[in-house]
Amino acid sequence: MQATEIEPGIVYADENVSVEAFHADHGTWPAFGYKFHTPDRIIAISGDTAPCDACLEAYRGCDVLIHEVYSARGLHGHAPSWQDYHSAVHTSSHQLARIASLVRPQLLILTHQLLHGVSEQELLREVTERYDGCVISGKDLEVY
Repeated sequence: MQATEIEPGIVYADENVSVEAFHADHGTWPAFGYKFHTPDRIIAISGDTAPCDACLEAYRGCDVLIHEVYSARGLHGHAPSWQDYHSAVHTSSHQLARIASLVRPQLLILTHQLLHGVSEQELLREVTERYDGCVISGKDLEVY
């Protein structure tokens, strides 16, 4: 395996796609999100991140937003230290609904879903109670 260190900006490009990396906020861990520019759509992937201005700016103009999320309701059932960690480095369902309301992607796909004891349907409901766009729960190997 050969690792390539990256910085924000275009990290790959060919005749079909260009991939742009941007900083995500995952606490002290270096983290990136990615924005894929294709001839027919723009897809943004959050990576592990708390809400941040750099991410919000990178999501603007995307057709599809694939974003990590944790259940705001479910997290409240955990110890305060667990709540502090997750709220510092991840995005709650309520925060994601606000982000999606600002960005307005054609499709919002939930990923890296931290359910914290609630069902997948409950997590979806937490987002759709506050965001009126198209939202689905992402599954590995699915095509959207």
